[in-house]
Amino acid sequence: MSLVMLLFRDYPVQGVSQIRSADVLKMSYPGYPPSGGYPPQAGGYPPQAGGYPPQAAGYPPQPGAYPPQAGGYPPQAGGYPPQAGGYPPQAGGYPPQAGGYPTQAGGYPQAGGYPPQQAGGYPSIPPAQGGWGGAPVGGMPGGGMPQGYPGGPAPCPPQGYPGGPAPGQQPMPGYPGGAPAPNPSMPGYGGGAPATPHSPAINRGYRGAIKDHPGADPLRDVEVLRKAMKGFGTDESAIIELLGSRTSKQRVPMVAAYKTTYGKDLFHDLKSELTGSFEKLAIAMLQTPAKFDASELKEAISGAGTDEACLIEILSSRSNAEIREINQIYKHEYGKTLEDSISNDTSGHFRRLLVSLCQGNRDEREQVDINMAKQDAQKLYAAGENKVGTDESQFNAILCARSKPHLRAVFHEYQQMCGRDIVKSICREMSGDVEDGMVAVVKCIRNTPEYFAERLHKAMAGAGTKDRTLIRVMVTRSEVDMLDIRQVYQQTYGKSLYTAISGDTSGDYKKMLLKLCGGSD
Repeated sequence: MSLVMLLFRDYPVQGVSQIRSADVLKMSYPGYPPSGGYPPQAGGYPPQAGGYPPQAAGYPPQPGAYPPQAGGYPPQAGGYPPQAGGYPPQAGGYPPQAGGYPTQAGGYPQAGGYPPQQAGGYPSIPPAQGGWGGAPVGGMPGGGMPQGYPGGPAPCPPQGYPGGPAPGQQPMPGYPGGAPAPNPSMPGYGGGAPATPHSPAINRGYRGAIKDHPGADPLRDVEVLRKAMKGFGTDESAIIELLGSRTSKQRVPMVAAYKTTYGKDLFHDLKSELTGSFEKLAIAMLQTPAKFDASELKEAISGAGTDEACLIEILSSRSNAEIREINQIYKHEYGKTLEDSISNDTSGHFRRLLVSLCQGNRDEREQVDINMAKQDAQKLYAAGENKVGTDESQFNAILCARSKPHLRAVFHEYQQMCGRDIVKSICREMSGDVEDGMVAVVKCIRNTPEYFAERLHKAMAGAGTKDRTLIRVMVTRSEVDMLDIRQVYQQTYGKSLYTAISGDTSGDYKKMLLKLCGGSD
C-alpha cells in the first residue's frame, strides 16, 4: 500500500482524488495551498459560485489564466485600441453626454476610428496649444473619450510637438477654407470678419538728410569753431560748413571738447558772436535732441501765451523713450515736472490729452490686429457721431494709448465704416484747443511726413515767418524723415521745400537751414 493510502486510509475515495488534484495545482501555482490549512475556506479552491473565472476588475490576472474581461489588464492583442467597427463606443464613452464635446452636423465619423483620416471628415478643433489642424488635446486613438471629459481620465500634457498629433496618430485634416476668424463679424461691416492679419514693420532705411561725417573728431572740430570766432569778425561760413555737415551725435560732443580745450563755454561764445535766428539755430543744433525738446516745451508753456501746437507736435511725434528722457531733463533743468507745468497752464480735456501724451506709455508694437482696429473704430463712432454730445474721454483713451500702426488701421476702418474722415468727425464734434489737439494727434500719427510738411508750410506762409517752428522742425527731423517731408511738400504745395526756404529766409540763417534740408527736389 502506498504512503498516500496509508496516511488517508480513513478518507473516502473522492478525498484521494482531491488530494491528487491539489498536488497537481500546487505544482502549477506557487504558494498554493493558501495559509490557513486544508481544505480551504469559503472563497478558496475550487472556487465557489462566481469564483473562477475571476470577477470583473479582478487585478491582475495570473499568467496563462483565462483572458480578462473588458477592463482587464494588460489588454491582449485585439483589445485596446478597439478594432474597426468598435466605434461608436458603448454607453458612457464617446459621444459625450449633454454638455460635452459639441458634435458637428452629420453625426459621428464612420468606422475607422477617431479622428477620421480621409478629407472632409470631422473638422479639427483648436487645441489648447498650437494652431488649427492639430489633434484634440487629450484625444485617444480609436475613439476613446477625450481626457479631461466629465467622467473621463485626467488630462495629461500633449505629446509630440505643440499643437500636433500624439505619437502614432495621423494629423487631422485642415479646416476647410482656412482657420475661421477668432472674433465674430463686427456690426456695420458686410460679411464676416477676416482672419486676423498682421501688418509687418516697414523698414525703408535711413530717411534723414544729414549723415555721419567720416572721420569727424570733436577736438579738431572745436579748433575750427574757435578760429572762426576768434579775433575781429566771425567766419560764419566756416561755422555753417562745420555744423551743417555733422549729425547730432557728432555735434553734441563739441560742447565738452570746447570747454576742455579752451576753458570756455561754447554756447556763450556763439551767443556773443552770432545774432538773431541764425544764433538760435546754431544753439539748437548743439543740444541733445531731448534737451532741445525740453527747452521748446518750457518756452511753449511759459512764454507769451501757450503754444499748444508745439506741445502737441513734440508729445505726439516722439517715442516713449524720448518722452521719458524729456521728462527727466525737464525736471532737472526747471525744478518741476513736465506734467505739473502742463497742468498749471492748460485746462479741461486738452489738459487731459497732454497729460496722457507726456506719460510716454503708448503701445509701440508694430503688429496690427484688424479686428481690434474695427472695434476701436466703432468705439470712436459711438463716442462722437453716433450720440448726442461727445465722449472726449473715449477719444483720449484710444488716441493716446494705442500704437501708431494700430491707429492708422483704426482711421482707415473708421472711414470704411461711416464714410467720413476721422478728422472731419472730430471737427464736427469738438471745438477749441481740444479740437486742435485731437486733430493734430490724428494727423501726426496717420502720416508723419505730411504733418510736418504742413507745419513747415504754415510756418512760412503769410506775413512773417514762424522761425521757432521752422527751426524746431528742421533740426529735429533732419536725421529722421527729412527726405519724406521734402517729397510730400513737393507733391502737396507744388514746389520744393528747398525753394520755399530760400524764398522766405535770408543770409546765414537761410544757408544753415538749406544744409539741414539737404538739397532741392
